[in-house]
Amino acid sequence: MGDTLLLGAAALATGLVGGFISGLFGVGGGIVIVPVLDTVLGSLGVDAPVRMQVAVATSLATIVPTSIASARAHHRRGAVDLELARRWAPALIVGAAAGSWLATGALAGVLPALFGTVAAIMAVKMVLPMETRVLAPAVPTGALVQAVPLTIGSVSSMMGIGGGTLSVPALTLMNQPVHRAVGTANLFGLAIALPGTVGYLLAQPDAPIPPGNIGLVSIPALLLIAPASVLAAPWGARLAHRLDRRRLAASFGAFLLVVAARMIYRNFS
Repeated sequence: MGDTLLLGAAALATGLVGGFISGLFGVGGGIVIVPVLDTVLGSLGVDAPVRMQVAVATSLATIVPTSIASARAHHRRGAVDLELARRWAPALIVGAAAGSWLATGALAGVLPALFGTVAAIMAVKMVLPMETRVLAPAVPTGALVQAVPLTIGSVSSMMGIGGGTLSVPALTLMNQPVHRAVGTANLFGLAIALPGTVGYLLAQPDAPIPPGNIGLVSIPALLLIAPASVLAAPWGARLAHRLDRRRLAASFGAFLLVVAARMIYRNFS
């Protein structure tokens, strides 16, 4: 009974924080949900390799409703690039499907290190005042640029996040305003989460998993986290549009640094 209450309380609190972070930074909330679920599942005695997989899979499933709620809130403020989302959606979907497959196989053991390293690199870019350092004056439209959403989709699916961790810095490097990058990242999260979640639901774990799972997705945690995330996402979106560009970018980067340090420590401890 105590274990159930622990999981329930942690899931509700994580949903609220994850939803708020999703609305504020466009990251889908997974960058909060994954480490919290990993810690809670560890306290419940779930084996280390499979608990990270369950945390990633469940996080990705919660991103579906959270991304919709957050994207709607940003769209009302004119901060979602629908045309770019349409152009990048196919590559994001293919990448997400590939990422969920890789994360349940040979790459499962390196997920914490991958998660932390990618987050740290992106954090440095956002913390430093580098708004004038861009790789392109606008988002390119050629075929080669599809490698960007393909990579974002695969890595994000492997890490259980919605894509904002990678796409917000990437879009700012393409001279996109940070508020618009955050808003559009929520639609990217939806394109990543749907195929990635299907892959995790169909997965066949190699180790014992917690009760109530379908594949690698914890249904009890999902049912607690998702409503709380949907509730809190518009709160974060409202705050994002009250912050100036530099403060929002620096806050995003500082947040990523904390999460990166936590996940890298977990991998080597």
